[in-house]
Amino acid sequence: MKLLSKRKKNKYNKKYNILIALAGLIILGYILYAIINLIKSPTDVFIVEYGNVSLEESAIGYLIREETVIKGNNYQNGIVQIKTEGEKVSKGDYVFRYYNNSEEEITNQIKEIDNKINEALGKQTDIFYADIRSLDKQIEQKIETLSSSTETSKIREYKNDINTFLTKKSKIIGKKSSSGSYINQLYEERSLYEAKLTETTEYVTAPISGIVSYRVDSYENVLTTSDFSKINKELLEGLNLKTGQIIATNDQEGKVINNFECYIATVMKSDSALNAQVGQKVKIRLSNKEEVEATIEYKSDVIDEEVVLVFKITSKVEDLISYRKISFDLIWWSDTGLRVPNSAIIYDEENNPYIIRNRSGYLDKILVKKLKETKSYTIIDNYKTEDLKEMGYSIEEIRKMKKVALYDEIISKPQKQMLQ
Repeated sequence: MKLLSKRKKNKYNKKYNILIALAGLIILGYILYAIINLIKSPTDVFIVEYGNVSLEESAIGYLIREETVIKGNNYQNGIVQIKTEGEKVSKGDYVFRYYNNSEEEITNQIKEIDNKINEALGKQTDIFYADIRSLDKQIEQKIETLSSSTETSKIREYKNDINTFLTKKSKIIGKKSSSGSYINQLYEERSLYEAKLTETTEYVTAPISGIVSYRVDSYENVLTTSDFSKINKELLEGLNLKTGQIIATNDQEGKVINNFECYIATVMKSDSALNAQVGQKVKIRLSNKEEVEATIEYKSDVIDEEVVLVFKITSKVEDLISYRKISFDLIWWSDTGLRVPNSAIIYDEENNPYIIRNRSGYLDKILVKKLKETKSYTIIDNYKTEDLKEMGYSIEEIRKMKKVALYDEIISKPQKQMLQ
């Protein structure tokens, strides 16, 4: 009897151990299942936040400007810049001049005369030094001002003043110095060389107001603002330009650019581009991350499901004068409000969108209005009472409806049966 009882007890323990093992396997399986689901869906809830959504796309654009190329007769000699790159000019201002063929020779001759004058002055003891010093100081001031001035009328005025001071100085020296006639002769000789240098130097002025650039690339007469209908895909691609390449500086000619506006031409095939309208307002994000307002100035006919768009911008024009082809982001629209992921929105039988809010374990179905939508996020809002009435809801139904609010916790991937 004892042996039989012991066998029954062992059999019972074996069954018990099997049940424990099975229970452990079930629990382990459930844990694995939960982990797999967590990996597949790492976020079950989402906090409603106030955020921004926008519809954007990247594009390549060609810069079109009102550009007037300026060039003189002595372009082979090379340019001496009076106005620097990007500097503003008025019509008639000196922009640059060309090197004189004999400029170096004349300059050296003037330096030799100056050395002779200084040597002769150093030997004088019977002249009025106070008067000479005063004139020297005035001459130095005028020369310093002349070097920094770019206005035509001022340059002429300063040159006349300098000549007047030099004449006075030579007269004083001529009257008060024993060798005044020799020094006076040197000054006259110097004046002749200065006049020769000035008369034979070609100055180029601005034909219009704008900003100066020496980056001339020969496309100024190709990409013009006169007729955008001539801009097409074949023309743009045929230019063989590199995106973001800086235009090389030219040492023979310059140009004056309209700094109030410029245009960006691009070829696009998105739905937004195909449905765009002339006059439509958009935003352009440049490579430096700055955003500028833009207007669609021109839209071509659709060819092979592509369209040429020309955007007009009126700010940051100076930042673009070094480029002809750029990359940019086109922002078709941007909106701000209560932002939720698209995965949090489901639809009822009438195709009305709603979300499921989780508040302390209680789930509420909340009807929402979709304002703007991208591939990932949607800006939502609550319906007004008037809108709900027009949609056919009764006053009692409207009274029972919940509203979504900032920082609400909503189910990110809800199932329709959650509220059934």
